[in-house]
Amino acid sequence: MTNLLKTLSVGAPLPALCLIVLVAGALESYAQTSRQTTFPDVASNYWAQPYIQRLAERNIITGYPDGTFRPEKSVDRDEFAAIVRKAFDVEPIRQIQSGAVYKDVPVGYWASRPIEEAYQQGFMTGYPGGYFRPQQPVSKVEAITSLTKGLNITGATSAVTVPTNQATRRRTARRPIFVPIAITSLMQPILQSKAEALTPAPSTSTTNNQAANLNRPASFIITNTYVDANKIPQYAVGNVAAATQSNIVVNYPNPKVLNPNKPATRAETAALIYQTLVAQGRAEPLANNLPAAKYIVQTNNTNPNNQ
Repeated sequence: MTNLLKTLSVGAPLPALCLIVLVAGALESYAQTSRQTTFPDVASNYWAQPYIQRLAERNIITGYPDGTFRPEKSVDRDEFAAIVRKAFDVEPIRQIQSGAVYKDVPVGYWASRPIEEAYQQGFMTGYPGGYFRPQQPVSKVEAITSLTKGLNITGATSAVTVPTNQATRRRTARRPIFVPIAITSLMQPILQSKAEALTPAPSTSTTNNQAANLNRPASFIITNTYVDANKIPQYAVGNVAAATQSNIVVNYPNPKVLNPNKPATRAETAALIYQTLVAQGRAEPLANNLPAAKYIVQTNNTNPNNQ
């Protein structure tokens, strides 16, 4: 840019030189702020295209140096930390001691700062022994739990239980406990819970039925929403229920199949992040006529008789 100005300014009168400077500055500013929002491997009819494009416009997610997005690639823990850092501005709830680092996150590592902030904000934790495992894929249930914990999304569930085919057992509910020293796993808070047998008052009103469903135990929410609810880890039952009630969960190709322990893809992560922004009122909901909207999991149609 400097060489260009020198070349163009030789012999140029002052007014013309000022114009050159203004144009050059505008071009440089555009080059710095413009970003890629479409990708050759994300077709216009790809199921997650609206989520990917809208997050790319916000510079929350980016593509690879070759211009691709690779939507089916799994998201590693370091990448997830970086995405969360860009998407959400949350006050720290804990601090890393001065000089404390993860043994497998070397000084100068590209994601060291996002990893530190994701821990301090309550989105992520490490593993025993001081390890973070930055290149380990994040499962879908871990991603959901991370978002609900970091953003304190609790939903309206009255209790948390493990989904089983037997009668629901009662447990005592506790708030999640974060242990900075004896850190456990990415999204495995110490959580135990209780399922209260709640029976809504009989009513023919659809509104009343929906209100009653919102106060159902977490186990009711997930077992009546997902056909693979029994695969959801115990620690994540309440988090998945809260995310489901907040319309954060997006399942492709079948909204009723969560695949909780499957590594989350970049496309799935984009959908989860965007829907979380919608739940926070920070993004516009997708129009109902968009194909992508039909994969957003809804709970307001849950029928209490479908137990």
